[in-house]
Amino acid sequence: MRAPFPFASGVILLAVALWPSAQAQAQPQPQPQPQPQEVRSQLADQQEVAVTIYNDNLALVKDVRKTPLRPGALALAFRDVSARMRPETALLRSLTAPGTLRVQEQNFDFDLLTPQKMLEKYVGRQVKVVRTHPTTGAETVEVATVLSANNGIVLQIGQRIETGVPGRLVFDDVPPNLRDRPTLVMNLQNAGPAQQDVELSYLTGGLAWRADYVVELNAADDALDVSGWVTLTNTSGATYRNAKLQLVAGDVNQVAPEMAPRGRPVLMAAQAVAKADTGMVEEALFEYHLYSLDRPTTIAENQTKQVALLSAAGVPARKELVLEGGDFYYQGPSGDLGRQLKVAAFLEFDNKEASRLGMPMPKGVVRVYKKDRSGNAQFIGEDRIDHTARNEKIRLKLGNAFDVTADKKQTDFKRLPNTGKFGFVSESAYEIVLRNAKKEAVTVTVKEPIPGDWQMLSSSMPHTKASSSMAVWQVTVPAEGKAVLTYKALVRY
Repeated sequence: MRAPFPFASGVILLAVALWPSAQAQAQPQPQPQPQPQEVRSQLADQQEVAVTIYNDNLALVKDVRKTPLRPGALALAFRDVSARMRPETALLRSLTAPGTLRVQEQNFDFDLLTPQKMLEKYVGRQVKVVRTHPTTGAETVEVATVLSANNGIVLQIGQRIETGVPGRLVFDDVPPNLRDRPTLVMNLQNAGPAQQDVELSYLTGGLAWRADYVVELNAADDALDVSGWVTLTNTSGATYRNAKLQLVAGDVNQVAPEMAPRGRPVLMAAQAVAKADTGMVEEALFEYHLYSLDRPTTIAENQTKQVALLSAAGVPARKELVLEGGDFYYQGPSGDLGRQLKVAAFLEFDNKEASRLGMPMPKGVVRVYKKDRSGNAQFIGEDRIDHTARNEKIRLKLGNAFDVTADKKQTDFKRLPNTGKFGFVSESAYEIVLRNAKKEAVTVTVKEPIPGDWQMLSSSMPHTKASSSMAVWQVTVPAEGKAVLTYKALVRY
């Protein structure tokens, strides 16, 4: 028996299926919100810029510009900012009407306008391909769809696919998120006047500095002249014209892997000390040191420049030749410990006002020169120093002595019975022969690290106990001669 109304269920299902669609069509569709009109702040609007550079590829930029602003909602495009800006640290404030600007949204556009970027943004969109006839010069225009711009270009022109650019491409417009230079776009509410001086401050990478020092040692090796330079490197993608430059020396903690927003740093007041003829003024900053250049300077994009930091002449210096041993050969029989051992050459001087210095010295490389008999400065070594406060000693290892060498051997070793709390007791004897090929006598500092609870049983020369694990001798070696140091030590541990 056939069921009545064979299509009834289908009609009902269709009605149910169509009902939500009809209901949705009946509801009003939300209208897109109009975007606020964009106002551009150009580099020509800049009134001043201040740059504070830290040691670890970090800088604080404060950019002040005279900017036209409309009342109400607007989009402020702050152009020519650093391409390596950390946008989460950006802070905009009005200097002429404080409190009248309120930032609602900001976008950092660092995707810069290039032919390749244009192609990437036009994938799936149409462009015009213009070909020029090689003989007649007539131009033909075809419409093409960009299928891919990855490692080349793939175009669909009509029913065919072409790779490469068969002619000149013409684009309808520039995508809104492509900029010709790095730009921070801020959606604002302006309750103040139509023109204001605004300051944008932000942290950025791409700006770094280091200290380099040049030292010239005198003929007697007992005084030196030192010049300090600051080397600035700008790879941030922006130029800072006539900038107020400040440098912070010290180990500033940063949250890994990203810098958390910290707002505006507070400079703590301190007494400033100026060094003559350098243009740098130094002051304390929290637990660091701040160096301020007393004149504006331009830090151009992709540029390395040097600025004088300090200068001093006639600084008293001390040269020291050092032979340092090891503690391993006090634990058992060793025999020959080495022939023609190297004797290290060190140079020391004091960072004190009494020594014509006394300025906190940022970490960097110290390169030392000395004039030969013809008066030509020759490079004699370099070393790296850490941040050095005033009144501290600077010690540089310049290399190894050529004419001063040492032979060392263990002449006796005896294991003794354990006593009391000591599980190891021994007596061992050593001989160190120092040779000097120079035409003048030299003094060599012999340092021997001795482990455990030790006692010097005998020594051919007087020694000092520099620390609980270090015996030190000052050995004078005659010109073109040698000196022999022998000693015996009791070791318990």
